[in-house]
Amino acid sequence: MSLFVREQEAKLELIASIARSQQALARILGSIADISSHSELSARSLSENIRLLTQYQAAMCEMLQGITLCHPRSGTPAPPWLNASRLPHAR
Repeated sequence: MSLFVREQEAKLELIASIARSQQALARILGSIADISSHSELSARSLSENIRLLTQYQAAMCEMLQGITLCHPRSGTPAPPWLNASRLPHAR
């Protein structure tokens, strides 16, 4: 298996993990709603745990921002496209 395929699979697994985590959080929030009327202390504790899980998920999503799932392209790159008014000799 090529490095590219393994890299793509790892990226997709990370995305799937975040999605599963979101589903679990939704189920937990439903449970909190059910017990919050019975035990405020338990609801507060679960609420804090959810806040921490949400921060963890946000960190994972930030890591994904730089990840692309497109195929790398090969070829000759084009020359840089520079703004002539910003070049040193243009002043």
